[in-house]
Amino acid sequence: MTSSYRYTNWDGSQAEDSLDADDLLSSLADDLLNFGDLQHALRNLMQRGVETPQGDNMQGLRDMLQDLRQQRRDQLDKYNLSSVLEELKEALSKIIEEEQSTVTERLEQTQAFNKSEPSEANSPSDKQNQGEDDKGDKEESKRLNDLLQSIAQRKQDFLDDLSDKESEQLKALQSYEFLSPEANDQFQELLERLKEAMSSQMLDQMKESLTNMSHEDKQRTKDMISDLNDMINQKIKGEEPDFDLFMQKYGDMMGDNPPQSLDELLEQIQEQMNAMQSLMSSLPSDERDQLQELLSNSLGDPDLQAELNELSENLSFLNSGKNGTQYPFRGGEDISLEAASDLMKQMNDMDSLEKSLERAQYRGEMDGVDLDQLERILGRDTVDEFESLKNLVDALEDAGYIQKDGDEWRLTPRGTRMIGENALREIFRQLKLGTVGNHQVPENGRQGERLDESKPYEFGDPFHLDMKQTIMNALEREGRGSPVQLDPNDFEIYRSELQTTTATVLLVDLSWSMALRGSFVAAKKVALALQNLIKAQYPRDTFYVVGFNAYARELKPNELPFVSWDESVVGTNMHHALMLAEGLLARHSGSSKQILMVSDGEPTAHMENGRSQFSYPPSPVTIRETLKAVKRLTQKQVTINTFMLDRSYSLKEFVNQIAKLNGGRVFFSTPDQLGEYILVDYVEHKTKQISGRR
Repeated sequence: MTSSYRYTNWDGSQAEDSLDADDLLSSLADDLLNFGDLQHALRNLMQRGVETPQGDNMQGLRDMLQDLRQQRRDQLDKYNLSSVLEELKEALSKIIEEEQSTVTERLEQTQAFNKSEPSEANSPSDKQNQGEDDKGDKEESKRLNDLLQSIAQRKQDFLDDLSDKESEQLKALQSYEFLSPEANDQFQELLERLKEAMSSQMLDQMKESLTNMSHEDKQRTKDMISDLNDMINQKIKGEEPDFDLFMQKYGDMMGDNPPQSLDELLEQIQEQMNAMQSLMSSLPSDERDQLQELLSNSLGDPDLQAELNELSENLSFLNSGKNGTQYPFRGGEDISLEAASDLMKQMNDMDSLEKSLERAQYRGEMDGVDLDQLERILGRDTVDEFESLKNLVDALEDAGYIQKDGDEWRLTPRGTRMIGENALREIFRQLKLGTVGNHQVPENGRQGERLDESKPYEFGDPFHLDMKQTIMNALEREGRGSPVQLDPNDFEIYRSELQTTTATVLLVDLSWSMALRGSFVAAKKVALALQNLIKAQYPRDTFYVVGFNAYARELKPNELPFVSWDESVVGTNMHHALMLAEGLLARHSGSSKQILMVSDGEPTAHMENGRSQFSYPPSPVTIRETLKAVKRLTQKQVTINTFMLDRSYSLKEFVNQIAKLNGGRVFFSTPDQLGEYILVDYVEHKTKQISGRR
């Protein structure tokens, strides 16, 4: 049997989900360690998106918002909104010109007819030759021509008397009978366009009554809007309107899915009105007034217009005086009234989408984003990435790294452990790149833990016999054959290393300057990494973490990711930290004891009568009390290794005094190398392999 394969062009759909929960946890770890807030870290992850191990980027909410805002800027840079009014004025002007042309032509025709008629005084012989019927026909034609001339003249007078204001022209022409069929059709079309724009402020089901209204429809619509205004006024006064009675009277005008409450009805109407209100708000004030008059006069009913105006004012009052968003259009492309109305709906949709994306970005309200709206504006690919973002939290929960606690997420012990393991891997990865080298090679020895390599047996060695190497030594000496004759010099034993149990206290400076200089996250990573290293490789060791600023306190492993600095708390109280470490180490006898202290500044506080005393610059009392604590620890054979993240002269002098008193070492490091220094130092001095020969 043979296998067959089919290949297709790559279109992106073949890509597998390359992100797992470990990648996600690593992506949010720095934010979590920096701010100590898992909700904040998750929101930041959603904001910026995620970079996959393959180097691809999953778009974040911040990118989506940028795309949305750019699309809005493109629209603002494209169109000239003033062209809406100009286009309507031009359409009305052409209608009047067309009618004027027809009226002028009719007048010229009637005048020409009159000139072509012979008068009785000038042609008596012709009158005698005409019959009575011809005479009657001509008289009838003349009367008809005079009538037509009179009509044309009246229309000419009407046109001559038209106001210069387009809104008044529109109002007057609604009661005018056009001579030009083309002008009449164009006017009716313009009128319908304006009515449609005016009625766009109402519900879709109510538009029919406004655009194609009979006298009865018009009156019922006025009554409905009047009753609606009455209910709004009652609501404003704090009364309870009878919405059920209103729906009994006008429910058939609300379509197949009528609103269930007054608030729902008002919300629907407000959504319809937003586009026209935004259009009006975006026009200069004089153009806005002209367009409003054109729209108002298109209805041809002042009472109906008054009710609509009151409805608009009432809704504006209920919505805190909002009259639509003003958009600063600055382009040059002309746009029609209909296109402008659609454009305003798009702009309002963009505003709505922007608000929901911002709520998702800053509050984590991902379910509040309308996916249909997102697809209409930003496309299907953005919807797919948005849904992927929503699934990130589920992936972390499924992996057991986070879990819900009421309305918030919290990190599980497994998540804390994984962050520590990731920090440890990151430090060792830097070590492999050779950033720290020249470490001492331990001596081989004969006591302690067994190693995989062996050595000749010496008197007093533990008899951890390497049987394979012992027999090979005998065969090399005697050659092949059986039985194998062993000699005392053939015996080899496994080498061993001497390991002591160690009690370690890591003192971490939590003062504001650590965060300001970017050292805070590095120190927390080292604490988590060291805690994981000791737990995995040296389970008999004991490890404590003490954080200190104005006061010191012990930090449990599950607290470490959430420890945060507080800029309102001042002081670097090494004195209290050393006192607390002394108490923790006193619990362990027979162990090697050490303190690893990480700080970026000299002590500025000490304990006095149970309270922290702050002084900057450091007072002599603070320096003295801190060094006294160092001396006490030295007497108890506790080694203090200091890792300093600043190189100021005063700090160097202080830590050198600690080293002279204690005999420990001083390391001047940077945040990015802190982990390497501490872990290498811990591992190198944890295991000491003692004498032996190869």
